[in-house]
Amino acid sequence: MKAVVLGSGGWGTALALVLCDNGHNVTLWSHNPAKAARMQETRENPLLKGVPLPEALRITGDLDCLEGAELVVCASPSFAVRETGKKAAPYLTPQTVLVTVSKGIERDTNLRMSQILQETVQYKCKVAALSGPSHAEEVGLRLPTGCVSACPDRAAARFVQDAFMNDCFRIYTSYDIIGVELAAALKNVIALSCGICSGLGFQDNTKALLMTRAMAEITRLGEQLGGTRRTFGGLAGMGDLIVTCTSMHSRNNRAGILIGQGKGVKEAMEEVGAVVEGYYAAESIHQLAERENIEMPISHCAYEILYQGKKPKDVVLELMTRAKKDELLETTWL
Repeated sequence: MKAVVLGSGGWGTALALVLCDNGHNVTLWSHNPAKAARMQETRENPLLKGVPLPEALRITGDLDCLEGAELVVCASPSFAVRETGKKAAPYLTPQTVLVTVSKGIERDTNLRMSQILQETVQYKCKVAALSGPSHAEEVGLRLPTGCVSACPDRAAARFVQDAFMNDCFRIYTSYDIIGVELAAALKNVIALSCGICSGLGFQDNTKALLMTRAMAEITRLGEQLGGTRRTFGGLAGMGDLIVTCTSMHSRNNRAGILIGQGKGVKEAMEEVGAVVEGYYAAESIHQLAERENIEMPISHCAYEILYQGKKPKDVVLELMTRAKKDELLETTWL
């Protein structure tokens, strides 16, 4: 099968390697032709140091590589998905399956990534989402993990499952693309918050409290927006939340640590040196929670820190002294 991965970051490159391992004809596209040429020559992506790129993997900056592709994977950062979709649209056909692996919500429109792609390609082809606990660094090393291929069209979800699944990369299918994409975006804000806890010197108990209560509020919003509750306890929900909140591979976690240690938000993101999706998602989640009248105290406090300059220690006190609750009677979750 001919497959093209749009986006030569660590995640896009790792997924291209999975597809190569499975015997597909794979091209990795970069929006930066100079970067594509360097990777083609060195057979390495600096974002996945020590992971050789097989000779079978073609690397290019030319969008003509999309001609005749049966599978197209959009691995651009969330803020660039709309632009990437527009560029790819003329090359796609009704037979193409387009997969988003970007985790975010578009600023101002509050659209999910698959909705953006459907708009930009004018509903020309089926769009699926692939998400789960999957740091690029580990996927590139062929360490075992699992993801969810989500699409209301079951045949398309299974097509993506068949394309990616192997003995290191287990894929489940789901019809709940809404829940899978929302879980992917919302957990980034919580990972940033967990990092702030670490930066403040808090340890395991605090982070366990934060992650568990965050999952309750993520699920509340996700269900309100049309997701299925079970999704948030699965790989795209709890699975991705755990890995993103606890790993130093996570840019969100690393940025949060720096903020908790006293660095400014912009300074922390610059020091991480890559896109911190949780920063952008925090604003969208704040807007969605207000629009839907959903109580999300942790996400709200993250928004206050990131966008209103509130001190992390003040936010912790605010959360810990909230009104008393009953966990079973007043918490909607699994």
